[in-house]
Formats: sequence, C-alpha cells, structure tokens
Amino acid sequence: MAMLYKRSLLPKLINALLPGKVVVLYGPRQVGKTTLCKELIDSCPLRSKFINADELIYREALSSQSSQRLGEVLGNAELLIIDEAQRVPEIGLNLKIMVDMFPHAKIIATGSSSFDLANRISEPLTGRALTYTLFPISYREISETLGKLVSRSQLERWLIWGGYPAIVSTDNPVLREQLLGNLVGSSLYRDILELDGIRRSDKIINLLRLLAFQIGSEVSIAELATNLAMHRQTIEKYLELLEKSFVIFRVDGFSRNLRKEISKNSRYYFYDIGIRNSLIQNFNPLTLRQDVGQLWENFLVVERRKANQYSGRTVNSYFWRTYDQKEIDCIEEFGGKLLGYEIKWTAGNIRKTVSNEFSLAYPESILQLINRDNFEDFIM
Repeated sequence: MAMLYKRSLLPKLINALLPGKVVVLYGPRQVGKTTLCKELIDSCPLRSKFINADELIYREALSSQSSQRLGEVLGNAELLIIDEAQRVPEIGLNLKIMVDMFPHAKIIATGSSSFDLANRISEPLTGRALTYTLFPISYREISETLGKLVSRSQLERWLIWGGYPAIVSTDNPVLREQLLGNLVGSSLYRDILELDGIRRSDKIINLLRLLAFQIGSEVSIAELATNLAMHRQTIEKYLELLEKSFVIFRVDGFSRNLRKEISKNSRYYFYDIGIRNSLIQNFNPLTLRQDVGQLWENFLVVERRKANQYSGRTVNSYFWRTYDQKEIDCIEEFGGKLLGYEIKWTAGNIRKTVSNEFSLAYPESILQLINRDNFEDFIM
C-alpha cells in the first residue's frame, strides 16, 4: 500500500470552509487534489458529497442555472466537492447561485488549469472565492512523513525523480521513469491541448526541453522562437499557458533602475524536477551528471516557493545579475526587507565582489549562502 504523505494544505482547507465562500483548489494533474479532498472528507464531521465534473450527469446539472437542479446536486450534503470544475460551462455563475440559495453549504471546486477555471469563476465569484494551489509533494511534507534523517539521506532521489505522488510512492526506478514519461507524454498538457488553436504537443515539449537546459540562465524569447521556428507571439502564448497549468514558473530580474543591472529577460523553473529530467531523458545519478548545479537551484527555488505559499507569506521573488556577470540566484522582497540568497551545491562562499556590489547598491539588504548544510532552514 502506498504511503500517504501529510499535505501541508489540509488544515488550511479545513479552516477555509466558511458559509458563503467557495474554496478553489488549483494544481497540475495527478498532483493529489482528489486524494487531498477525500482526506479532507475523512477529517471533517460534515455530511459530504464528492462529484466528478467529468461525469455528464453532474456536468449538465451543474451548468443548468436552475436552483432546483443545483439543490438536487447538493442534496443533504453540508460539504460539496466538485472535482475538475473547469469542465462545467458557466461554473462561476452556477457556484454563485448555489452560494446564494444554500448559504449553509461549504463548497470546494478543484481545477487542473488556472487559466480555464479562473476565467470561468473570477467575475461571478468576486469576493466569494478563497484560492489555494496544491503543488507536487514538498521536501517538508516528505520530511514530516519519513523523518528528517531519512529524507536527507534520500536527497539525491528527490533531486532526480521529483515530487509527484505516484513517483514519490514508487520504489522501482523503471516504473518511476515510465510514470514520468506518461505524465510528460499526455496528462500534463491535456488542458492546454484542448484549447482552440493549439494542436502541436511536440512544439510544447520541444519548448520545454529548451527551457530544461537553461535553468539558472536568462531565457531569450527571440532565441526560443528562432530555435523552434515559431513566431515570438506563439512562444509567449505557450509560456503563459505552461505557467497557468503549473508546469513552469517565471522569475524576473530585480532592478531599481541601476543601469548595469539586467532585468529584461526572465528565468524559468519547473514546478517538478522529475518532469524536467524526464523531458531531457536523464535520470543518471548525481556523480555522473553535469547539471547538478541546475538541479539544486531549481529544487531550492521551487521548494522555497511552496514554503512561502503554504505558510501564507506574500513574497516578491527575483534573481539579480549585472552585465559584468555578478549574480545572486534568489532575491525576495518581504515585509519591507530585501533578502538575497546565493545557492551552491558545493562548499564555498559568495564571491566578495558580488556581495560588495549588491550591498553597496542595497545597503539595507541581507545576503545569505544556501548550501547542503543549511538548505532545510531555507525551504521548511
């Protein structure tokens, strides 16, 4: 039986079950949204009903705009969970009707694509929606389930295979590789490919492969367009959709308009490092890899992002680089403070020229080195 990992979001979802509100749970496909919702049902004393909007009978009723039919869907449930809610036409308006007509009911709607579900619910549910995102299993969640010593001893495993629940729960490397291949091959892009005008999954995968080799470097849209023989506007559209379906995320350059700072191009990271490794078909151990620094940077940047979101910290994240190649991997603006983090896999220090120039430009900032000795404090 697969081990059930404690998800940090569970208590937050329970606390968010309020009358007159709809909890919207986003996250990529196969990240564990359904499992989390069923675990929530087991943790709640409320009479609960779980429905899948992929089923036609529920989809028709949920799109009816009829208070009678919507009431029949709810039945005597105090908690209604609608899985894959983006499948329902006019889902936002129908959720508003349910909230208005049945104020005692608590409602959760899940969706695997924020661009689709958000477009459908944002206006009708203004002021009525509480939004959360579930990510692949975090290092913190692994550590809280397995213990710190075991988690740290298996650090290489998380750096190579990532945190999708099915992958984390599988000890067979051959099966892990197959499962990741299935994710990359179809499931991950299902919502994107269903949008009008997008028919080329091979173009999306080729774009992601190029990004996979550029972790930690600024990405040129013009260069991507040239390499893929695509229009710049198409590249920008694909990048936006990949962000909104939780495959990648963008980090912009930090600058307070100093002329020697680079802020035009962005860096892209993968929400899951296993997906990245599957795209480039490299599951080699760390001792045989040339990209350990990239893996480590992606791992820490995304784990920090999870930690910030799960703890409710609103943080602006950047990188910093000058035209003469001085750089800091992670910059955060939080609570009026500027925090800089330089990420290193191997032992070492922040270059004196880097720390001096950054401190001179931003004298109130705090700069810290993150390595294998102190990374847990950074991401937990």
